Amino acid sequence: MPIITLTSDIGHRDFLAGAVKGQLLQINPEFQIVDIAHHLTPFNYPQAAYVCRNAIRNFPEQSFHIILVNLFETKPEQLLLAYHRNQYLLCADNGLLSMILESTPEMVIGLQLDKTQLRDTLYLVRVFGKAINDIIRGESLQKLGVLDTAYLEKNPLRPMLGENWIEGQIIFIDHFENVILNITREDFEQQRRGRSFRIVFRRDEVIDKISETYADVQEGEKLALFNAAGYLEIAINKGNAAGLLGLQDFSTKQVGTHMQNRLFYQTVKVYFE
Repeated sequence: MPIITLTSDIGHRDFLAGAVKGQLLQINPEFQIVDIAHHLTPFNYPQAAYVCRNAIRNFPEQSFHIILVNLFETKPEQLLLAYHRNQYLLCADNGLLSMILESTPEMVIGLQLDKTQLRDTLYLVRVFGKAINDIIRGESLQKLGVLDTAYLEKNPLRPMLGENWIEGQIIFIDHFENVILNITREDFEQQRRGRSFRIVFRRDEVIDKISETYADVQEGEKLALFNAAGYLEIAINKGNAAGLLGLQDFSTKQVGTHMQNRLFYQTVKVYFE
């Protein structure tokens, strides 16, 4: 039986995460359900895209990935089922799909909703679960919904580029308060072109080398490395970089003057020399 992963912003403080699994298991008790994360920050699309993208790529081919993030930004008129690089993604039509994939999916189907049903989280989960079960039973994808449906797209959060610099946004802060930027190793090396560099952020903190592990520096010292997903990370050996360095992650909910006032704390700039 194929794997079904769950990623959400619903947390674990109430019944809902358990109820979601219960609904799926009612549809098919043999579903293999794997949790990715349930404490994603609400409305933070860059964070959700980063977590989903880098978890999904590690699963066996033909796995199903249910993404319950910001389901009700607008009243749902359809749900999305996408097939891309031998993986199935199921999510709301809220722009997150294009941010996760950073490209056009090979196939996308609009799953239609029953207008007589209360469109709450558990109903949407049942729609996802039924579609998965139909695929497992051999149903053609084209019969599940509207093929090549129009859907909302949002641009992935990209680093800003200059001739001698690259500026990244903080897209995730992990359990250890290590700070992850939207700068990949490929982005970094393409912009670097063999030059020396200085990573600069709040309080004029500077890092001028890339470490391989946290233990490359003394306890309490700051460092930069590329994490397991290949993204630039700022950390402190046995310390919390986010708290000690005053860094916060990016959220698309923060707009206007408030956003501008906080932007400095949410970006890190690399200068090449």
